[in-house]
Amino acid sequence: MSKLKQLREQKNMTQGELSEKSGISVRTIQRIESGTTPKGHTLKTLSKTLGILENELLEIPFEIEPIDEEGPKILQLESTVDFGKVKLINLSSILFIVLPPLNIIAPLVLSYVLKQRNPITKQIVSLQILWTILAPVFFMFGIFLKLGRSFTIVLLFVITLSNIYLILRNSAALDRNKKLRYRLNFNLI
Repeated sequence: MSKLKQLREQKNMTQGELSEKSGISVRTIQRIESGTTPKGHTLKTLSKTLGILENELLEIPFEIEPIDEEGPKILQLESTVDFGKVKLINLSSILFIVLPPLNIIAPLVLSYVLKQRNPITKQIVSLQILWTILAPVFFMFGIFLKLGRSFTIVLLFVITLSNIYLILRNSAALDRNKKLRYRLNFNLI
């Protein structure tokens, strides 16, 4: 069974309903379900319609490898996503405690070094970029309220804890579900 058909049936949708919601022709959906790999606009549109990441829609190739006298054995090839490395990339964002720009630089460098340039790592870096933009805005807003020095310290503490929470919650979700709990609907990189 193709990945698209499996995902479509999990959502209790017919090919016609998927076609209507996505704007992709029924014939194209049939071709993809019979083995054609979706690309470009079709891949983006179908993954958005099904509410999944693009790489979740792609088929994972199989390799036939003969083993001893038992005959051929089908082995699933490793996906390009190594979730152990992705989790490490996510956890590297916590270095913002030492030096704030490291929450972007560390995961970005690790994703290139560990060869994990995929939608999940892009989401991790994008989320950190957004947090880095919003954190000073909230902090400055708190200062302009002039509620006192103790409020400013509490606000700084809450802003820091919010990023720690995002990082740890996404790590837990990567362990359990192999996807991020908090992600953006767009990429900043």
